[in-house]
Amino acid sequence: MPKLSIKALCLALALTLTLAASPALAAEAMQQLKGSIDSLIVVLGDADLGKPENVLKRREALREIIYETFDFRMMARRSLGRHWKVRTEQERTDFTKLYTKLMERTYLRRIEKYGDEEVHYLSEKSDDKYAVIKTKVLTGPDIAIPITYKLYAKGDKWEVYDVLIEGVSLIKNFRTQFNQIIRSKSYEALIKRLQKKIAKPMSEK
Repeated sequence: MPKLSIKALCLALALTLTLAASPALAAEAMQQLKGSIDSLIVVLGDADLGKPENVLKRREALREIIYETFDFRMMARRSLGRHWKVRTEQERTDFTKLYTKLMERTYLRRIEKYGDEEVHYLSEKSDDKYAVIKTKVLTGPDIAIPITYKLYAKGDKWEVYDVLIEGVSLIKNFRTQFNQIIRSKSYEALIKRLQKKIAKPMSEK
């Protein structure tokens, strides 16, 4: 699956648009993103939830926060790219479910390895519909990983629809891989590959 630094992405979880910026909306987007990351850190730092017998309970707590933070249907649509248009509504729903499970497994497996990395919030830009928030994750004395979140306004909240790690888009990375599989084999082959991936135990890659 993606060759990006997934560890860096999940550390940030646990932890262009150049229109006239709206300070109030930008602050609100950053506030919501920071709140989500802080919530993940609280769960990961909970000693009781960290006990082996509570692993399922902790994963469920993490899962709820992730679902509130990301719009997986939009991410699935953008990752499938032009192939989304030719799918039926049922196929789109089924693909979104598979994609969500893939993201969930990827995040949970990596997030659980979170240490004491620091997340610094650098800047934000937004209009009334979209926001771009730049952060960096400090993984060592001289190591800083730049991570940019792209969000959009959905009702009264902001949701993430893409993440750029060191300038590389998670969505574009998936779209390239999905497109290669569909063009060289078929859409059905992609579905089978995703089903096989999520069928593996959480301890496996």
